[in-house]
Amino acid sequence: MEIRVQRAPLIEADIEVPGDKSISHRSAMFAALSDGACRLRNYLPGEDCLGTLRVLRQLGVTIESLSPSEHVVHGLRGRFSEPQGDLDCGNSGTTMRLMSGLLAAQPFRCRLTGDASLSRRPMRRIMEPLQQMGAVFEAEGEGGCPPLVIRGTAGLRPLAYRLPVPSAQVKSAILLAGLFADGVTTVDQPVPTRDHTERLLEYFGVPVTREGTSVSVRGGTLPRARDVDVPGDVSSAAFWLVAAATQPGSSVRVRNLGLNPTRTGILAVLLRMGAKLREEEETKGPGEPCGRIEIVGRSLRGTEIGGAEIPNVIDELPVLAVAGALAGGTTVIKDAAELRVKESDRLAVVARHLAAMGADVTEHPDGLEIRGGRPLHGARLESHGDHRIAMAFAIAGLFADGETVIEDASCVETSYPGFAGQLERIAHGRR
Repeated sequence: MEIRVQRAPLIEADIEVPGDKSISHRSAMFAALSDGACRLRNYLPGEDCLGTLRVLRQLGVTIESLSPSEHVVHGLRGRFSEPQGDLDCGNSGTTMRLMSGLLAAQPFRCRLTGDASLSRRPMRRIMEPLQQMGAVFEAEGEGGCPPLVIRGTAGLRPLAYRLPVPSAQVKSAILLAGLFADGVTTVDQPVPTRDHTERLLEYFGVPVTREGTSVSVRGGTLPRARDVDVPGDVSSAAFWLVAAATQPGSSVRVRNLGLNPTRTGILAVLLRMGAKLREEEETKGPGEPCGRIEIVGRSLRGTEIGGAEIPNVIDELPVLAVAGALAGGTTVIKDAAELRVKESDRLAVVARHLAAMGADVTEHPDGLEIRGGRPLHGARLESHGDHRIAMAFAIAGLFADGETVIEDASCVETSYPGFAGQLERIAHGRR
């Protein structure tokens, strides 16, 4: 599949985006741990999140799929069945890392596999703390990469653990394992990371203690059955927000959007760059603020993105780099070496692709320096199997002379099914 993009006229759109990827994964897992039936609505029907449902089914969980985005999960009170065959996590690091926390507490052996991209992503960050709790891990891939073999135990030890680098996935894996430990498990973070796990645990009735940057759970309390309405994903909305923000006179309104403050760092960045934005909180989701965002484009200026805000914009950095190329002045992204171990080496790929489109960019070990304002031209670009790369450069193509072609773009289905169709409608002025 290829995505072909031409320069677009002014963008005006009033849209919704698919359900939040992070919340979809977690809601399915917590529902599977619960004491009854949980209905999940607006569940992201992307390949990653559907893969989580497949893994849970292999572990004995009954899941009724009423539609691609609505499922009823029947909880097993934390007692899964030994799977027959490998647990295939596909392209999803979230599935592999969070399921490792759950499986560390199950008294059987299992093997987690993934596609070629996931099999290159290091897993030592979750292996080390979970082994300290009593589980046994073996990484069959080179350098601590998957496949992962897990030999769990029903008697995990509680743990007080300081994350060496900020990671919501590692934090979540440890907290999930801590639900099965005999005592209090605490994770201390260098800086706050996205807190969907904590919010969902509380929503499902599990007490969570937060003190500063530390989060604690006490073992022995499992989730109570609750229905979940998943809000729209701000990481998916980011592509349309940038498309509108970078073009004076354009505007986009996104409805039913998750507004969790640990996920809306992109809004602060775009405001600094000069975009006009209005945020309106309307309802509460599963412990999550939810509402709508309206953004109006202006002439943007460069900014610096780094430090404590990086964990809260980590998924949006590729498209923010595109915004930097379209803005006046210099945009600096730093403290973002984590991007090198995503679905692709996103720093290297973003730098190459921006240069191929005519931007002035320098790659650094932990970031990028983008001197904006140069005209962009179309190019033929590889996705490298990375959904966020494919979508970010499809947005860049809306502002380039000539045609931009994104090769191997089927990877966008992992997080945003229907992206290509929505892009075509927005690019041609159809709502």
